[in-house]
Amino acid sequence: MLEMISLLNGKWHGLPYSVAIDIREIGMNPMYNENMIQKNTLYVVATPIGNLRDISLRALDVLMAVDVVAAEDTRNTRHLLAHHSITKKMIALHQHNERTAAEKIVNLLATGKSVAFVTDVGTPGVSDPGAILVNLVKKKNYSVVPIPGANAALCALSAAGIVTTHFLFYGFLPAKTGIRRRKLEELRSLPYTLVFYEAPHRILKCVADLSEVLEANRQLTIARELTKMFETIHTCALGDALSWLNSDANQQKGEFVLLLSGAETLEKTGISDQAQHTLKLLLEELPLKQAVKLASEITGENKNQLYVMALSLKEDRKHKKALPK
Repeated sequence: MLEMISLLNGKWHGLPYSVAIDIREIGMNPMYNENMIQKNTLYVVATPIGNLRDISLRALDVLMAVDVVAAEDTRNTRHLLAHHSITKKMIALHQHNERTAAEKIVNLLATGKSVAFVTDVGTPGVSDPGAILVNLVKKKNYSVVPIPGANAALCALSAAGIVTTHFLFYGFLPAKTGIRRRKLEELRSLPYTLVFYEAPHRILKCVADLSEVLEANRQLTIARELTKMFETIHTCALGDALSWLNSDANQQKGEFVLLLSGAETLEKTGISDQAQHTLKLLLEELPLKQAVKLASEITGENKNQLYVMALSLKEDRKHKKALPK
């Protein structure tokens, strides 16, 4: 009689097992392949942004097979691992200790160990720790392998219905109002959908500053609690967003992704041929901002629109220089 094991009411890879598994023939996990893990390697693993089932089978394979899991918050990650019946040695790596923790991980790699790095939610290194670790590991000539998965910005974009071919991911705006408004002034002329992250305790001040600095008729999509029970994706004019948030205190809770439509494109603004010609000539002799300011004074055209055109001309010039001759 074959040796069998029954995992009743257990979970593996998020799937309940109510059948017996022949451990002598296929091992404890039929999807697990220990040969997939390389020694001396750092695996950067994306984890769910809310729903614990939003994790790839490959990510679970890696988390199960590595020697050590480095986590931004070991308590949160231990909960995720326990949900998928994984027990693993863990070390903490967060924004306050990333350099020292990275050194420890490099030492582990030097001894032939494999390490997985995860943040609290989503993809490491995207508005989260990870870059310092990855750079140090590469500097020491060890391999870094990305394990893709959930990302809040892309999740929000996929369900927002925004017709755009380009977007700019900014992440978190500065916490202080004055600095935040200055950053928004720098972004106001860009024709791309702008993607921001925001925390619940700053969401009202952030949206107020967006409304103050940018045009009220821009479209804003507010995505909160993505993949969770109270997930909300609401689209409105930027000028109406603050009143919508204030209408229900519950809509101010959770982690936020804000998707803001870009500035009007050149086709819609209609800069005159004379202004375009003037701007091109000035760009050949002056820095971009100075050329835009002078072109606006000479032609009377809107400075923000000229700035957008100047950025486009600059990119075209770079592209032409990069073409093989």
